Amino acid sequence: MKYLFGVTIVWAFSFSLIGVYLSGHVDAWFSVLMRIGIATMIFLPFLKLKEIKTKTISSLIAVGAVQLGLMYCFYFQSFRFLTVPEVLLFSVLTPIYITLLNDLLSKRFHKGHLLTALIAVLGAAYIQYSSISENVMLGFMITQGANLCFAIGQVAYKYLLKSTPELENIPKHSIFGLFFIGAFLVALIAFFIFGSTEKLPTTSVQWGVLIYLGAVASGAGYYFWNKGVVLVNTGSLAIMNNALVPLGLIVNLVIWNKEADLIKILIGGSLIFASLAVNEYMVRVRGWE
Repeated sequence: MKYLFGVTIVWAFSFSLIGVYLSGHVDAWFSVLMRIGIATMIFLPFLKLKEIKTKTISSLIAVGAVQLGLMYCFYFQSFRFLTVPEVLLFSVLTPIYITLLNDLLSKRFHKGHLLTALIAVLGAAYIQYSSISENVMLGFMITQGANLCFAIGQVAYKYLLKSTPELENIPKHSIFGLFFIGAFLVALIAFFIFGSTEKLPTTSVQWGVLIYLGAVASGAGYYFWNKGVVLVNTGSLAIMNNALVPLGLIVNLVIWNKEADLIKILIGGSLIFASLAVNEYMVRVRGWE
């Protein structure tokens, strides 16, 4: 759980950094390419594939292509139509996707995890449900594309590591480069098709934000997030996906002075973390998986 909490704090800054310094100023497709490219370069030197089967290599690349590559393509585009709080708000359905996808793979319906995920969704939705812009429906659909890709990737990565014996004793940093290679291939294709060289970064701040997002938020962030994904149960994973909402809004309010209702953040955030506490209690008492 400590990995998920740590990464959540780091990611809480990403929404505002993108919304304030990159969105509308730097081509979104270039931002995606740079962010993933930097993360890929960090992990390539650690890559060791001697004991990994071709099928496993392909699977890890595919997971990265979906969880990070396709997700970012949707995610960065959403800022063209939505404000930072709206992007945060529309991420609240991710826990539901995670729970249902896990049930589909395990062929079991975990009503307990779905219940706690719904509580987390209610908490996140309560925080910010007004001030919706005119592009709400388009922005909502784009954000759901990002949420679904992120959910699919998390569930698939957890399932892949648990169902592939050859990956059990291998240091995960030695294979995680495959995850970013998959994402980079998607980002590269997307940039060549949709990208523009007319809106490249022009200031040191913009380049600095991209480097931070690539090296810290993406590089270290996704490595430790997926490390945490494997260690927690599905209910906790689903709930932690919504912990970003109150933290992201607090960062947006405190640093960039955006209007936000602190009472709503506290109440909604309390619901999210209460759902996490209930889930952890039921895991220990009733043996939820």
